[in-house]
Amino acid sequence: MAEPHVISALSRKRAELSGDIERLQRELSETVSALEKLDATLLLFDPAYEIASIRPKAFRPPEDWSKRGEMTRIILGIMRKASEPLTSADIAAQLIAERALEPTDKLQRLMTKRVGVALRGLRDRSIAVSAPGPGMSVVWQLAGRE
Repeated sequence: MAEPHVISALSRKRAELSGDIERLQRELSETVSALEKLDATLLLFDPAYEIASIRPKAFRPPEDWSKRGEMTRIILGIMRKASEPLTSADIAAQLIAERALEPTDKLQRLMTKRVGVALRGLRDRSIAVSAPGPGMSVVWQLAGRE
């Protein structure tokens, strides 16, 4: 009943994910240890220093945050799943969620711009189409879904 190639592929994928989890847990443990050592060093220099007053620095993706074509593939996946046309801001919000990034206003604006550029490229290649949306917005969908 069970297909051996499916079971084999799923087993390999599970082993890979399990290994990723173990590696990430090790990295997290090392990072927590390094943070504790840094806190202790800060307190050596100023025992009254309020370490809790140091706000964590938000993660900012680098300019080349994805491999070539990765953003376009994610955008196309989001558009395939969509039941209605989406704005570039809607697509950017879903992209941020899929990438598990910290959803800040600044990141949302940046990703909306990047998604817009990618969508215009898809439109130029006749893969996506745009139409006027509510207000001044533009909505996007895959070509052939009109």
